Amino acid sequence: MNPALLAGLQIAVVIAVLALAYVPLGDYMARVFDSTRDGRVESIVYRLCRIDPRAEQTWIGYATSVLGFSAAGVLFLYVLQRIQGVLPLNGGLSGVSPAVAFNTAVSFVSNTNWQSYVPETTMSNLTQPLGLAVQNFVSAAVGLAVAVALVRGFVRVRAGGELGNFWVDLTRATLRILLPLAFVIALILLTQGVIQSFSSGFASTGLDGSVVRNALAPVASQEAIKELGTNGGGILAANSAHPFENPTPLSNVVQIIALLLIPVCLTRTFGTMVGSRKQGLAILAVMATLWGGLLAITLAAESGTRGIAAQAAGAMMEGKEVRFGIPGSVLFAVSTTGTSTGAVNAAHDSLSPLGGGAVLLNMLFGEIAPGGVGTGLYGMLVLAVIAVFVGGLLVGRTPEFLGKKLGRREITMAALSVLVMPALVLVGTGVTVILNSTRAFQGNSGDPGTPGSIHGFTEVLYAYASAANNNGSAFGGLTVTSDWFQTSLGLAMLFGRFLPIVFVLALAGSLVKSRRTASDVGTLPTTGPLFGGLLLGTAVLVAALTFFPALALGPIAEAMQ
Repeated sequence: MNPALLAGLQIAVVIAVLALAYVPLGDYMARVFDSTRDGRVESIVYRLCRIDPRAEQTWIGYATSVLGFSAAGVLFLYVLQRIQGVLPLNGGLSGVSPAVAFNTAVSFVSNTNWQSYVPETTMSNLTQPLGLAVQNFVSAAVGLAVAVALVRGFVRVRAGGELGNFWVDLTRATLRILLPLAFVIALILLTQGVIQSFSSGFASTGLDGSVVRNALAPVASQEAIKELGTNGGGILAANSAHPFENPTPLSNVVQIIALLLIPVCLTRTFGTMVGSRKQGLAILAVMATLWGGLLAITLAAESGTRGIAAQAAGAMMEGKEVRFGIPGSVLFAVSTTGTSTGAVNAAHDSLSPLGGGAVLLNMLFGEIAPGGVGTGLYGMLVLAVIAVFVGGLLVGRTPEFLGKKLGRREITMAALSVLVMPALVLVGTGVTVILNSTRAFQGNSGDPGTPGSIHGFTEVLYAYASAANNNGSAFGGLTVTSDWFQTSLGLAMLFGRFLPIVFVLALAGSLVKSRRTASDVGTLPTTGPLFGGLLLGTAVLVAALTFFPALALGPIAEAMQ
């Protein structure tokens, strides 16, 4: 089949399924978080955990609950990895080293799922489902809860500043949304040949006559929530390029749909909860424009034949799984970096300079196209607050969004939320490339301070962009097993996840106390093309002005060579 036709067909299938799910799933999620009724299983959970589901929290209480729950998750996952050697189903594996255990615990709790280890030889078949898969569910649920709390800040007017109950939102997101959807997706993946086994593996004879050990694991159950929760950590080292994780072109499309599903439909949830579906469509239009634009750029970059190897092969297939080809690999790459997923079905390090730069830029936008579960929506709403503020300055009016006046405190919280990620990426990259101890880790690229090693700088920039944006994908040429990378990237994941959450909840707490004001002729409409263009321009300018110098030193310079 013609590659252009194949790409168009896959894109059309993904968009069609998302369009069919948009209204029912979006409205269903709105009902889940607006409901005053508790399910039977939920009531049992509340009683066991001594939670009063009717008690509401201010932003401080909500943020404290998020941080406390996440800290407990880091501690549990760290201990589980350290003692896995004495637990059942260890497959002969010993406990994980302290540095790797810390990095992994932070990674999965922060919804990053950065992996600086080989899963088959590091994590047991007990640690994978009990530790990592559980965090795949609850870390995604935390993102959903924070997004809903911010939406309530726009919808409600409460003198006491109540935003809801984090524990209720967390429980409902997990039991009513993530678990049922993951179950359905896992069943679909099983029909395509994705494995589900608690065996440690089996031996086979290779083509050269040597005995090869093939790892097995409970893949289907973890693969489903890995994509649905925009987590991304593979249960096998090759991630979604492995035939046990992603065996067919159909399973590849299903996984792409899974990682886009909730972030896209959350815009409908937002519109439903604020009482104006057009508000959600305006946000979705900006997300779709960014996603579609970067998809077109990356497809164009990867469809050429640049370089001797590509010209000899007739296509730029290096690092791409032949079962999916260039269209399936590019669609996956743009979708996984546009969300906070980080799963890969191809080697991003093998992308062309322009293609690699495009997926890197996709993360540097703040992963808002359409972003992670919850994080994409609240990231875009923060940018909307800034866009409205800029628009208010242009016409000399006090900015307002969804009937809420935006004062100094609201703008400060929005600005701080936006500034966290660039600070982590640029400081982390800058310090790393000047440390003598890290230069030997530039893998296939050499010292980034020597001529001809521009790609080494791009690899470091990509690593910190991935960590600070809680993505988890990587340019594989960079070796990140040293204590410096384990610690610095772990801190980037922690601060990149939880500092914005605190600022977003502080913004929600301020908004919920504000009175609603009636719109008049001077109010900036936030549902039409004018606002969409302003919001799109804000997103592009924030990333372009912040990261252009770094991009010029890396992928742009490499593409111009």
